[in-house]
Amino acid sequence: MTARLRLQPEAVGLGMTSQRVRDRLIERLRAGTPQAPAIADERVLNAIRTVPRHLFVDEAFATRAYEDTALPIGHGQTISQPWVVARMTETLFLDGAQPSKVLEIGTGSGYQGAILAALGLQVYTVERIGELLRTARKRFRTLGLNVRSKHDDGRIGWPEEAPFDAIVVTAAAPALVEALTAQLAPGGTLVAPVGPASAQSLLRLRKDAAGVVARDDLGPVVFVPLLSGLVD
Repeated sequence: MTARLRLQPEAVGLGMTSQRVRDRLIERLRAGTPQAPAIADERVLNAIRTVPRHLFVDEAFATRAYEDTALPIGHGQTISQPWVVARMTETLFLDGAQPSKVLEIGTGSGYQGAILAALGLQVYTVERIGELLRTARKRFRTLGLNVRSKHDDGRIGWPEEAPFDAIVVTAAAPALVEALTAQLAPGGTLVAPVGPASAQSLLRLRKDAAGVVARDDLGPVVFVPLLSGLVD
């Protein structure tokens, strides 16, 4: 089930933010490249097509919003490239998985959370940088998305709302954070970039009914580091 977004005229877009430009991005994601495998899940592609990425970046970068590239959002953070967002989201549905309740670590601009919410998922998101979270909350409200958010250290997760069917980590730690894997429900999926800045890999973890975790390496990625503590 997909959520119905509340789209104002500025969300529809003109010129380099128009639907035609968005559709070209979808064509690129669907076709793929040797470095970026094709995105096959049409639900995910439709969410990428529908959610107005240009509203999640500063106006100065709006004309580049539908390029398949990461863009700065301040505080040393970035909005991930659309392929990475689509790949991480698609990974949650592999092998017939149908998550309902998902935890996002690192709200950032709010774009990844908006994609998850647009797919009809119950989204909980945690961000350590207060200014980013306040801006993301305004965007969620503007689009009519029901996303629960929290200003906290993402490495802690959201234990009082656990377990989660899926966990998406949008910043890289040197190793998997045990506090997060512990909040994953049996049968759940966690996707996270892991490793040092020079050698990160996107990992997918599945926890079986007995609590045993299996992992798959989905290939190299580049993310900002997962830091502890709070910034207002």
